[in-house]
Amino acid sequence: MPFTHVAIPAGTPPAHKAAIARGVHEAMVAALGIPDDDFFQLICEYQPGDFLFDRGFLGVQRSDRVVVVRITLRRGRSDAMKRDLYARLAASLGRDAEIRPQDVFVYLVENDFSDWSVGGGRMSMEIAVQREADA
Repeated sequence: MPFTHVAIPAGTPPAHKAAIARGVHEAMVAALGIPDDDFFQLICEYQPGDFLFDRGFLGVQRSDRVVVVRITLRRGRSDAMKRDLYARLAASLGRDAEIRPQDVFVYLVENDFSDWSVGGGRMSMEIAVQREADA
């Protein structure tokens, strides 16, 4: 159950915002194998001057339109899956939301299944175990 937080420049057109959300989710479904209905995203806009960064770190030339994608997910994905995710994200956002691949900044935060509660004040792991037992 990933949770995604996407920071985008203020003034990003609504159609591009929707394309970003769709592209991020589709990349996670394809690269990480998450279920299609496992969709939780928070999209926030940042104003000029709110996000400070090096425009040439590691030789990548960034513009003022950097999109930051932070995905919190359970640990266990391989490096190959992560590489695939990053490539799919950059391609999708470039194609569907007119974001340069150099402006797609992604980072993953991994944790364990017991670190999640998706509602009701219950640990998600308990809900999943109960659903399996009831099936």
